[in-house]
Amino acid sequence: MKVVFANRYFYPDQSATSRMVSSVAFGLAKRGFDVAVIASRDIHNRRDIVLPAEEIVSGVKIRRVSTTRFGRQNLMGRGIDYLLYHIMTFFWIVTNVSAGDIAVVCTDPPLLSVTSGLALRLKNATMVNWIMDLFPETAIELGYFSRLKRLAGPTVALRNWSLRTRGICVCPTGTMADYILRQGLPRDRVVAMHHWSDGEEIRPVEPARNSLRTEWGLGGTFVVGYSGNFGRAHDFETVLGAAERYRADETIRFLMIGGGHQHAMVTVRARKEDLRNVVFHPLQPIDKLSESLGAADVHLVSLLPKLEHCIVPSKLYGILAAGRPTIFIGDEDGEVARIIARAGCGLHVAIGDIEGLTRAISYLAGNPEICRSMGQRARQLLATDYSRDGAIDAWSGLISTLAQETPSVAVLSQGVSS
Repeated sequence: MKVVFANRYFYPDQSATSRMVSSVAFGLAKRGFDVAVIASRDIHNRRDIVLPAEEIVSGVKIRRVSTTRFGRQNLMGRGIDYLLYHIMTFFWIVTNVSAGDIAVVCTDPPLLSVTSGLALRLKNATMVNWIMDLFPETAIELGYFSRLKRLAGPTVALRNWSLRTRGICVCPTGTMADYILRQGLPRDRVVAMHHWSDGEEIRPVEPARNSLRTEWGLGGTFVVGYSGNFGRAHDFETVLGAAERYRADETIRFLMIGGGHQHAMVTVRARKEDLRNVVFHPLQPIDKLSESLGAADVHLVSLLPKLEHCIVPSKLYGILAAGRPTIFIGDEDGEVARIIARAGCGLHVAIGDIEGLTRAISYLAGNPEICRSMGQRARQLLATDYSRDGAIDAWSGLISTLAQETPSVAVLSQGVSS
């Protein structure tokens, strides 16, 4: 039996889905599983790099298929990239997967479970449908089906059909798992297994020893950070509103790291409003990740409430590893809000509550011991609940259980939250 991972991005790519998939694949290979990966030859934010078609890394056999490389700039080009990856993955599965193999199929590109599920049915193999972002619900909530409303229902039905391929459905939150159960899947076919971060790869770095804080001119200030994807699912109006309130305060800085759909809007707004207290930097290489996340005294995480059942902001787990508190901007009953409230490692404000965000920042800036204590609790939470070793244990148990053809969540280390 071999375990196959299907995701458009894989190591050395450092996007969120790639980091999750790569971590599990390498962890399972280290534990003796026969692991293969089918990915693209792309780095998500580097159009100038084409990765090797085949290689073996840390015991994982990687096959990278060639597709078009229009990138994320327009929906038509992205759709063509998606379609070709779907086609290439379908034929790779048909020619390389055998009965008894287990394929972990992810959600980049969207609806990959449909084409892969069809191929796996033909091969009498088992599918682990690892849903990181729920599609088409995310697109529906963001209005992408507003002109094609008749397609929304059939697309959901097609996705639900794919979930009934022999195997199990893995969701990163209990909220998403409960939603999937309402789609009609049996309870023993759905399991909630949260994301994590590698506590060895990302470690707390004291501000005084952080070379990036010095290089970026942040020494002596209280830094409010945002690191990751500037996606459509995130709110930036509240953040920009708070930055405007602190325009004249030279002790507060907003550090924005990353890129994505809303990055251009945020940078233009900051420039237009002359927000010199907001500084921008690109995502940093993996060897600088501890310093990059550690450059902030507190991190911001946001998620539109209507997307709570569709997406989990995976940036939270890197923040925990870095030993920094989180201010969550979103639903008080959301997954991130509940995590930080339970552990005492952050604060919550509602979307649009600029005054509330300003108060939260001032509170932490004015109480450095409380801020530091929240950061310590964040790191402890990573060790107890969201460690890489714990995640690999859970995945190893899941794969072993499926290999015995008894996919009962009762024997797994994590189950669906009610």
